Amino acid sequence: MNDELVQRIRSNPKYQELVKKRTGFGWKLGIFVLAMYYIYILVIAFNPTALATKLSDEGVMTIAFPIGAGIIIVSFITTIIYVVKANGEFEDLTNQVKEDVKDAL
Repeated sequence: MNDELVQRIRSNPKYQELVKKRTGFGWKLGIFVLAMYYIYILVIAFNPTALATKLSDEGVMTIAFPIGAGIIIVSFITTIIYVVKANGEFEDLTNQVKEDVKDAL
């Protein structure tokens, strides 16, 4: 790739918008998922009896398992949300940038 094309892409306002939106959205989702995991670990570390509560008097399963499973499911859902947004809005912006610079190819 030549330097002129790289400069043209980087100076494109749609490219700058794409980078800003994609980076911001990725950070927000990442912080959300990490916060869930760390809060769970902090509860285990500082208040283990809260998660040791049994779901029923006769069973052995504690509330920690469904909460942990929920965190994994929510993490999977955030991945799906990112993929949908990447294949929608981010892909549209990418195609617009390609269209703007295609004559330089």
